[in-house]
Amino acid sequence: MTEPRWIIHLPTTLTCRDVAAELAAALARSLGHLDAVDFGETTLSEEDAQHLRYRVWCDVRLPGGGRCGHRDGHGGSCGATEPR
Repeated sequence: MTEPRWIIHLPTTLTCRDVAAELAAALARSLGHLDAVDFGETTLSEEDAQHLRYRVWCDVRLPGGGRCGHRDGHGGSCGATEPR
């Protein structure tokens, strides 16, 4: 049996999902050097509806390793980019 992974829920005072996604991207850029954080799995939820989550990034696995760094629901092909 594998050890469970832990999720850190980080409440904000933000009231706009797009702005919350921008904050998530800023955190990914500034803390991306930490191997202990899987930013590709980042989701957002409203404070009173935490059971309903929205993906921030596409996160499709790319050939040769890595994950798509485009926003979830992006147009065009997947590719490795810095989280924006």
